[in-house]
Amino acid sequence: MCEHHHDHNHTEIKEKPWWIEQKNLLIALIILLTLLLLEYAFRIIIASYLKLIFSAVAYFLAGWPVIDLAVRKASRGDFFNEFVLMTIATIGAFLIGEYEEGVAVMVFYQIGEWFQDSAVDKAKRNIKALLDVRPEEVTVIRDGKELAVHPNQVAIDEIIRIKAGEKVALDGILSSDSASFNTAALTGESKPDTKYKNEEVLAGMINLEKVSLVQVRAAFKDSKLSRILEMVQDATARKSQTQLFISKFSKVYVPIVFGFAVAVCLLPAFFLDEYIFREWFYRSLVFLVISCPCALVVSIPLGYFGGIGLASRNGILFKGGNFLDAITTVDSIVMDKTGTLTKGVFEVREVKSAQDITPSELLRYAKAIESQSTHPIAKAVMRHDHNEEPVQPAEQVEEIAGHGLKGIVNGREVLAGNAKLLEKFGISYPAEIKSIVDSIVILAINQQYAGYITVADQIKDDAAEVIRKMKDSGLHTVMLSGDKSSVVNDVAQKLGIDEAYGNLLPEDKVKHVQALLDQNRKVAFAGDGVNDAPVVALATVGIAMGGLGADATVETADVVIQNDEPRKILAAIRIGKLTRNIVWQNIILALSVKIIVLILGAGGVATLWEAVIADVGVALAAILNAVRVQRMKV
Repeated sequence: MCEHHHDHNHTEIKEKPWWIEQKNLLIALIILLTLLLLEYAFRIIIASYLKLIFSAVAYFLAGWPVIDLAVRKASRGDFFNEFVLMTIATIGAFLIGEYEEGVAVMVFYQIGEWFQDSAVDKAKRNIKALLDVRPEEVTVIRDGKELAVHPNQVAIDEIIRIKAGEKVALDGILSSDSASFNTAALTGESKPDTKYKNEEVLAGMINLEKVSLVQVRAAFKDSKLSRILEMVQDATARKSQTQLFISKFSKVYVPIVFGFAVAVCLLPAFFLDEYIFREWFYRSLVFLVISCPCALVVSIPLGYFGGIGLASRNGILFKGGNFLDAITTVDSIVMDKTGTLTKGVFEVREVKSAQDITPSELLRYAKAIESQSTHPIAKAVMRHDHNEEPVQPAEQVEEIAGHGLKGIVNGREVLAGNAKLLEKFGISYPAEIKSIVDSIVILAINQQYAGYITVADQIKDDAAEVIRKMKDSGLHTVMLSGDKSSVVNDVAQKLGIDEAYGNLLPEDKVKHVQALLDQNRKVAFAGDGVNDAPVVALATVGIAMGGLGADATVETADVVIQNDEPRKILAAIRIGKLTRNIVWQNIILALSVKIIVLILGAGGVATLWEAVIADVGVALAAILNAVRVQRMKV
């Protein structure tokens, strides 16, 4: 990015009014306009020495930050940058007596820089404002009394009281029987979400209907919303490939233009009989001013800020401008099944026990061990038949990736998972289990088969339409799942997915994605489980679905979709393409205008006035074009 010479931090909101912060620039502008009005409007002849004195004052008021940076950079051997270019061009204008033009170049350059700074500052503030909805005060219940405190003063396990219409300040679990929340700040969706007792409630949600109680489960700084804010702040610092290219381009472009400026000044002496040094020196100064690359190197990152802001408003977090670029290259979409294409809200269909155990006992053992898991199937088992009496909690619970759970319940070793889990421990089970289409939890107690529980999931409402649109866009669709192949194939057939594979361990998913990458495909993988983290890391673009869930997957992902709607994958791709289009429009605009004015300057048609107005004008046009990204709809 163009290195700004202002001291303020762009991520902070300026406290001083702009006219105080820019007082030196305003004084310089007033002096310049006064000189121009007196000389050209009122035809008053100003003594040369007075014009020089006033011009020099205005010049140093406006240009001192640029001159200071130019000297410091030049002292380190960096001669080819916009600050050195501006300093040489303006000092040259003074040497040939073009005082007002020298001042104008510096004043208008500074005005352009101020607009650029303001636009970047506003873009970053807008992005932060979209997400930073954490309230500054929360009502906590202590010793039976309600106290209003800052959220960072609330301890874990304390109870906070959320009034109707109030924002939740901290992550926790609902203590009230039920409550309805607006989750738009987190997911981009305003549709109310009803939570029930002991379900997770997150900071940023808005309590809609009645007073509710929430037991705090995370400190203020550790809330999921705080982590999202950190991700977005980090995102604005990650440069895209286009930004990196333009930075490298500028390092080559500036020396070349500088060389051309010297050539414009000196070469005509060898070819013209009536060579006038002052005239050709002036043309070279025009060349130097218009060559300044700031319009490019400021408007481009601003375009990416706009894309990140637009995505944030739609519940999609890009962790950097580089991922906005990467997602436009994707030609294959690989998705997990549960929670991505299906609702992940399972319901128990059947509880079938072996002869030596009753269905109720089997369910109690299943609940004991599944209580240690966050998997949607485990939650379905826990929700089923609330009248069952609880058993002793499970101990020494171990999750075996892609298989299930192992633990001790009432002194007995319990296994709960898929058929591969029992096969791993050499436990036989009825052959009929293999013909069951629904998802299944098989249990073994003390190395003996004990029964199974079948659960069924539902395909998401928009999944079929999303897959159709993906295929219409020329995207290759693949579904990978650890679920049974029969279930996976059934879902794939209903949705029209190109390829589907079931019974996969995390390492199997990695192999399938690697195979696609080996075919030179650009792969986006979308998943929501902890087991998806390795393959999310491997993909060209890793997408975490329901990004308020599995921490490992969210940390690994390049893009985080804050709710679990598949259509947001397409929205993310559209945002990437919109951003790319805006950025390339700015590049083409800036280069086209610069080339035209460079040619006119070398030909003696354009003056320093045209050069600086063209430079500032292009910068402002590019900024306005970049800012409009944030207001687009996807």
